[in-house]
Amino acid sequence: MSFSAAALRRTRRHFTGWQRPRHVEEYYLPRFIQDIVGKVKVPIGDAVISTRDTCVGAETCEELFVPDSPHIGMSLNGVEIVTNSSGSHHELRKLNTRVDLILEATKKSSGIYLYSNQKGCDGDRLYYDGCAMIIINGKVVAQGAQFGLEDVEVLTATLDIEEVRSARWQQSRAHQAVQAPAYQRIELDASLAQEATVFNPKIGPTPNIPIRYHLPEEEIALGPACWLWDYLRRSGTAGYFLPLSGGIDSCATATIVYSMCRLVYNEAHKGNQQVIQDVRRVCHGKDKDWLPSSPQEICNSIMHTCYMGTEKASSKETRSRAKELAEAIGAYHIDQNIDIVVEAFKSLFAQTLDWELRFKSQGGSNQENLTLQNIQARTRMVNAYMLAQMLPTIRGRNGSLLVLGSANVDECLRGYLTKYDCSSADINPIGGISKTDLKRFIIWGVKELELPILEDFYHAIPTAELEPIIEEDKEKGTKAYVQSDEVDMGMTYDELSQYGTLRKNYKLGLYSMWEHLSRVWGRERGLGPREVYANFTLTITAF
Repeated sequence: MSFSAAALRRTRRHFTGWQRPRHVEEYYLPRFIQDIVGKVKVPIGDAVISTRDTCVGAETCEELFVPDSPHIGMSLNGVEIVTNSSGSHHELRKLNTRVDLILEATKKSSGIYLYSNQKGCDGDRLYYDGCAMIIINGKVVAQGAQFGLEDVEVLTATLDIEEVRSARWQQSRAHQAVQAPAYQRIELDASLAQEATVFNPKIGPTPNIPIRYHLPEEEIALGPACWLWDYLRRSGTAGYFLPLSGGIDSCATATIVYSMCRLVYNEAHKGNQQVIQDVRRVCHGKDKDWLPSSPQEICNSIMHTCYMGTEKASSKETRSRAKELAEAIGAYHIDQNIDIVVEAFKSLFAQTLDWELRFKSQGGSNQENLTLQNIQARTRMVNAYMLAQMLPTIRGRNGSLLVLGSANVDECLRGYLTKYDCSSADINPIGGISKTDLKRFIIWGVKELELPILEDFYHAIPTAELEPIIEEDKEKGTKAYVQSDEVDMGMTYDELSQYGTLRKNYKLGLYSMWEHLSRVWGRERGLGPREVYANFTLTITAF
């Protein structure tokens, strides 16, 4: 199965992986189990189960993804039904790969594939995205939901095993089958098929259905949202806190929380008793008959946001966008200026070292400029945790809040963030999502989530707003200046997303990335290898 690295380390403390293919041995049961089942020992190992009418084998999660998958050998040994009990976590567009592999397996080997997958958050940093399926001979006959708040989902289908046998007629397959290593069969005196003593025309195979895929934008809206709800209801905390900057990253994080509230609202009004019980408990102990009247009512109970600005670096536009978004989703929002804290740090530094820190635009050095930016950023982190601990008390509730981060995967790979600012939080819902995908999600949410304010975030220029905004003054000869993330990084976010994809998904090194981009950008942008190299070297320190 697929495990997180931490879970895999814990598992290896107690178990050793079975490294003996097609080997079966006798295992002596503990005496109290012998008394219950009436058997002294049972077979254990890599085997298949043979019933009166068919043969069943099993592979687990990642075995489907490897070249020499067990279902191939099992199929050649006459196994007609393969099960897969999976622990596959959610990644954008991963379901497409998973379905393609199952379809190909059952097309080439023929057979029935019963795929089940965990759904929900197990208290770790992963969300398992369900989507159980029943597939026969490369055709889907049942597909479960990829996302949802239900604890249990059951799929059923009626299948004709003769369709599998008819599909395995090829002579070349038979030649391979007689040469394949044999699996030991564990005999089970039972039948899976229904006894048909009288022909019933109403009972027949379940018809094929088209495969349902979510758009990547929908995956962002649903996957992290389901994970956030599971995490919150298990944590026992009073809700979430998010520093809302007026930029697209924190906007996306807030929008995902709102999507979570929509899911909870819909499930509560469908009568999902587990969700109703949880939402009443999480929303400050609502009475036994209470149901939320809107997603915004849930959001107001559990989502807390704060715009932490400074007088010289923060713009009216970002402050206004943050406030309007909070109002649209129903979040409990406050607005602060943190100048008093920033100035206290500057005064402390000047008093101790007799040095007045100045921004570069005020005649300071690059090092001073970076220091002053980071003072603001880190002050926000300390302030965020203070508010997260005290806001529930101020609102007359118990507990504290989980702090949400808003650093996207591109900026994490590039290193374009301040340590212990937005990179420091209890959980980060967008930590595995690129800026490009987040922008698509935001513009998608304008219509689908009914949030027109998101369009303003989509068109806004990404900026950290940590340097003073300078207005143009012709008399003094000063030019207008507004800090820009892409200027600071020396590349666009689209370029950064390309670097991240090549590094993370394709596992390319620096030279291989340069080779690839020389071909792609040469064709698309008319850049020569030296021009690509000049652009590319800006990223070397990050990668």
